[in-house]
Formats: sequence, C-alpha cells, structure tokens
Amino acid sequence: MPTPPKPYAVLKAEKKSHRTKKELELREKGEKSLTSGAAFKERAKTKNNIVAHKEFLRINKILSNIEKNDALYEPIINRYCVLQAECDGLETEREYLVALVKELKQTWSDISAEIDDPESKADYLLQFTKEFTKLVAKIEKLDKDLQSKRKMLLEIEKECVMTIASALRCIPKKVESEENPLLKALADD
Repeated sequence: MPTPPKPYAVLKAEKKSHRTKKELELREKGEKSLTSGAAFKERAKTKNNIVAHKEFLRINKILSNIEKNDALYEPIINRYCVLQAECDGLETEREYLVALVKELKQTWSDISAEIDDPESKADYLLQFTKEFTKLVAKIEKLDKDLQSKRKMLLEIEKECVMTIASALRCIPKKVESEENPLLKALADD
C-alpha cells in the first residue's frame, strides 16, 4: 500500500517541497473542503457516563492536537467512548463473578468437610453444581459479549484511521492543466 501524500500543514512546516505554489494551494483547498470546520461535541449519553466522558476527553485532546477533531467524526467518537465504557463495565462484572466462583469453591470445600451423611452431601453437591454451572455460563456469556464489543471497538479504530488516510488520498496531487492534451493533438492535425 503506497504511503499517503503529506498534508498541506506538514508540507508548509517542512518548508521544502517539489510542488508548485498552485499545487500547494490546491492541496490546501482540498483538505479544507474535507472538513466541516467545527469541532465535535460530546453527546449527553457520553457525558453522563463517567468512563465514557473520560475517554471522550482523552480522544478529544489527542485529535485536537493533530487538528482532526472535526464534527464529521462526532457520532463515531461518541459511540466509541460509550462502547469503551460498556467494555469496562463488562470487565468489572466478569472480575466480580470470577472472584465469586473462587469464593464458592472455597465455601464448598469448607461445607463438604462438615457434612457426614453421604446422601445429604450428594444432594448439596448436586444443587451446588447446578448453581455453579449457571455462574460459569454467565461468565462465558460475558466473555462473548465482551469479545463482540472489543471487535466493534477495533473496527471503529480501523475505520477512523482509514477515514483520515482516505481523506488525505482524496486530495488532488497535481494541478490540472488548463489545456486538454487530447484536444490539442486533434487540433494539430
């Protein structure tokens, strides 16, 4: 995959380019036409969630530094932040359930040592196993949901990078000549 062309700001900062002034002007106009000119805003759902709000502030700062916090990315960034918060919530719940499983194993060991009657012990073991299986199934479902959300996050991350790169690729590199070479060749005959 070829390297995308340098943006106008980079070319201007480097103060060295083989491009003509007209080409640089065209590049600058092209880049400006791909932005709304307004910064993206935090939506209420993002603002009301502590984790999502922190993530939004972090991303806003990063994108502001590279001048890519455009309103066109607003729904994507807000969705990304909410998904991050949901992942955080699922991870917290999963950690709690895993700790609970460990605690239940220990509790079962303690209780089973105290039960002398084999029939009672078998009944308790059967009931404990059913409840334990439900808990493990819940952890597996959480893992599946978490994996799904992580996949969505990765897709958004890829798309955002590709969107910026594709926007840079859309900028014309050369100034179109005012004279069509084909018409000129036909006119010479």
